[in-house]
Amino acid sequence: MKIRPFYKILFTTVCILLMSPSLFAQKKKNQFYNLKIYSYSSLENEQQIDAYLKDAYLPALKRLAISPVGVFKPKDQTKDTLMHTYVLVPMTSLDEAYTLDEKLSHDPTYKSDGKAYLEASYDHAPYKRLESILLMAFDEMPIIKAPPLTGPRKDRVYELRSYESPTEALHKNKVNMFNKGGEVKLFKDLGFNAVFYSRVISGSHMPNLMYMTTFDNKESRDAHWDTFEKSPVWKKLSSLPEYQNNVSHADITFLYPTSYSDY
Repeated sequence: MKIRPFYKILFTTVCILLMSPSLFAQKKKNQFYNLKIYSYSSLENEQQIDAYLKDAYLPALKRLAISPVGVFKPKDQTKDTLMHTYVLVPMTSLDEAYTLDEKLSHDPTYKSDGKAYLEASYDHAPYKRLESILLMAFDEMPIIKAPPLTGPRKDRVYELRSYESPTEALHKNKVNMFNKGGEVKLFKDLGFNAVFYSRVISGSHMPNLMYMTTFDNKESRDAHWDTFEKSPVWKKLSSLPEYQNNVSHADITFLYPTSYSDY
């Protein structure tokens, strides 16, 4: 049977498309992150929160296919001041963030394993305060990435940075500096082992962006930042007129991962 020219062209076109999967590749959707910060004042509180996170919360999230989940504590944390535990939960959508607690409430294993925490009395609460910051990943790194660190967890430095801007417009400008400006690429080229880059879409400090880079130890961290500051790429980028005055306040928190953290 003779194939008509039109169908021959159509057949050839389909074959080319099928052999070129990149033409069908879709841009990865930007993840959302919930950064939960527990504040507490005693070792008993710390142990109660650790037991809940390790034995109930993280296992329940894994049953919902939510991972990797990071759990961190400040490297300079002392027992005679207010202490903190940071929990970083990645999610594929705002709907997942909105419905997560409801899903957990229908998990009998979670409710059983986390009973001591979930049913704590008002006069024996496991924490003083629980803050929740909702983040959306940058275009240049839309998916969270567990860092390839191999050193002892207590020695690792997970550097959480928060950059506030004077206005919403200047916040967008700083985000653009990370994405189109090439700041994310520079961090990657210099081996900063970023976990995420994101903008805060709901939190107590706004407009704001947050990101986390990681190192095997403090010496590695200091050496990487020294290289960054001396980089000709950074010197040129930071001197561009369009990227001036876009950060009004910066906070840096040095963390280390707990023994049960996914990374």
